[in-house]
Amino acid sequence: MLGKTANGLFWMSRYLERAENTARLIETGQRIALTRLGDADEEWSSVLQSAGALSAFQASNEDLSKDTAINWLLRNRDNPSSILSCIETARQNARLVRTAITGEVWEAINATYMNARTALARKVSERDLPEVLRTIRQNTALVRGMTHGTMLRNEIYDFIRIGTFLERADNTARILDVKYYVLLPSASAVGTSLDNVQWESILRSVSARGGFRMEYGAGAGTQEIAHFLILDKRMPRSLAFCVGKLKDNLRYLNNSGSRPTPSQAQVNKLESYYLSHDIAAIFDYGLHEYIQKMLEMLSRLALQIEQDFRFYE
Repeated sequence: MLGKTANGLFWMSRYLERAENTARLIETGQRIALTRLGDADEEWSSVLQSAGALSAFQASNEDLSKDTAINWLLRNRDNPSSILSCIETARQNARLVRTAITGEVWEAINATYMNARTALARKVSERDLPEVLRTIRQNTALVRGMTHGTMLRNEIYDFIRIGTFLERADNTARILDVKYYVLLPSASAVGTSLDNVQWESILRSVSARGGFRMEYGAGAGTQEIAHFLILDKRMPRSLAFCVGKLKDNLRYLNNSGSRPTPSQAQVNKLESYYLSHDIAAIFDYGLHEYIQKMLEMLSRLALQIEQDFRFYE
């Protein structure tokens, strides 16, 4: 496969996943802000920080408020990671690799783009926001379903999966980091009913509440939730699950190789070193510090994949 085709598939899937994940991040911010006393607008700085968008937002906006933060994340064209920008870029990449994907996948991506343009043509009111976020999640899920249902399991599919799970792991880490930033000014809140409500919001944001309750019941606490989202290989948005899928798909791409590629070596290190500890050890190390290290390792892995498969040649 040509490197530019692999590049288009990789970024098509990353941007689609990023659009869905940004919708989830906005929803998380809304839910957590409702649990906080005082100036709710300030809570959105934590969401922007975790999205990696705070510095760009501050360079383009004088005041931070809930409305300006949500608009920046939803539809601002100066933000390349806004939902609207992500979906447009995903569609551009899909057009570049049109012959590599099925007609059903292309139609689903195109429908997602047209629906997003309509929904985000103007500023979204607070009343309409939940429905808009739900529509975005449903549309991106449709693309994922068409990919699973119509694509051959070959190198094309592998690059799509690698982009999806890299972006998903990054997002789960960032959503966990929202919790850190929200509690930073009031660490004494850990273990309180407020803390529990906020962790509940984190579970909802990654569609993990039902699975978690099925596994742990209603009496589980902070460490069980963090374990579920970081280390549980059955949970499809956990860090361990995503890294496991990255490992599998990189291995499929190298099925004729006698030795691991550099990107395989990196993902093996990520799994064996950073995801082999129990959750108590992670909390002792520091949840925020651990997440920052995971984000750094995922970023390095993405760069290594680009080099290994010559994306820009």
